[in-house]
Amino acid sequence: MNGKSVDVVISPVNGMDVLSKVEVSRLLDTSQSGLFSTFRNCALAVLNSGVAIDDSKQLFEKYSSFDIRVLQVERGIKLQLTGAPATAFVDGKIIRGIKEHLYAVLRDIVYVFDEIRDNPNVELETSEGISNAVFHILRNADVLQAGVEPNLVVCWGGHAIVREEYEYCKEVGYELGLRGFDICTGCGPGAMKAPMKGANVAHAKQRIRNGIYLGITEPGIIAAESPNPMVNQLVIMPDIEKRLEAFVRCAHAVLVFPGGVGTTEEILYLLGILLHPDNEKIPFPLIFVGPESSRNYFEQINEFVISTLGSVAQEKYKIIINDPVSVAKEVKKGIAEVKEFRIEHGDAFYFNWLLKIKREFQFPFIANHDNMRSIELYQDMEPHILAANLRRAFSGIVAGNVKSKGMREIEEHGLFEIHGDENIMGAMDKLLSSFVEQKRMKISAESYKPCYRIVR
Repeated sequence: MNGKSVDVVISPVNGMDVLSKVEVSRLLDTSQSGLFSTFRNCALAVLNSGVAIDDSKQLFEKYSSFDIRVLQVERGIKLQLTGAPATAFVDGKIIRGIKEHLYAVLRDIVYVFDEIRDNPNVELETSEGISNAVFHILRNADVLQAGVEPNLVVCWGGHAIVREEYEYCKEVGYELGLRGFDICTGCGPGAMKAPMKGANVAHAKQRIRNGIYLGITEPGIIAAESPNPMVNQLVIMPDIEKRLEAFVRCAHAVLVFPGGVGTTEEILYLLGILLHPDNEKIPFPLIFVGPESSRNYFEQINEFVISTLGSVAQEKYKIIINDPVSVAKEVKKGIAEVKEFRIEHGDAFYFNWLLKIKREFQFPFIANHDNMRSIELYQDMEPHILAANLRRAFSGIVAGNVKSKGMREIEEHGLFEIHGDENIMGAMDKLLSSFVEQKRMKISAESYKPCYRIVR
């Protein structure tokens, strides 16, 4: 231990004390087809929890000597860490929550490879197959609990928010916690940490000792949004599309706090699903919430939605400003409707099977210059298809902002180009410019340089 990094061997947590020799060899495989690189990067992100950095490339460069190995011992496995961030340790011992998250990374990466990607019985080329894969990953992580009343509120929002917005998100989480609701977020800082923190205090007041603070992430984003300390259940999905599907399948209600490009991507994903005719009658509480100082932000989001997807999309959500109690009461009312609907239609409380999610929302979008340039954004498209394509465009900007592969693309080949109809490009340009002006793109907002170019 040298003050900046630590070398240590740690024992497993319950349920992760046995791996097969084949599983261990895959984790140790440093070839391109192996799991080691993904495992190492996710583990480093978990160990970096609590540090204010959203530049994955910078993180990987700072700890380029970091290494992690799976050791097989007589009674199971241990993890050997070399050059690990010292902030993950207290008096030479790893923080318990970080240790649990490390083993969650190990669990999900091994399971996804063995039981999902490398399993000929799992059809990842079909919509149904992908939804089944999402279900099995969540079930393996012990997230899906039968016999539990609907009470999971998914909270979306940005990691780069101002203090007033952070405190407001915490107030909303507190009101949700007082009413017994559990919280699910993208697991990072900012608007992902705050509602969990508020709910945790409320759960303590209500003597709720088994409160759930579920964080759902994926390998491409975890380094930019390391799991916050409140997360007590962590799931690593294979990619951003399966992460988004996991959110909406698990959710009984969704709150959207102030954010940036990633939050807009999430909004477009869910609106696109809700706009599909097959989902028209399914109740799905969706509320945009923030303090009075965020009113202009949500007015801009609302204007963008109307300009691109039309008033029919606006009908899918409510906006409640500066009233945490009303937000919590609206969530309670909405979840009661969800419960009644699922009982009537025989759907599970823990996984929304009835929601139809089509291929355009499920297949991974690779953010490179050709793919970004090829996104079709035309006003005469069906709203749910346009929403899916807009989601891809914003996903590409997220990649260029904070994901190591996307940032490398920008460095090597220049800015991403986004083409489309004049009206859509105008609305997109206006919204993105407001994000830059309000410093919502990155934590290091002062030095932000756009990774995209709008072409009208």
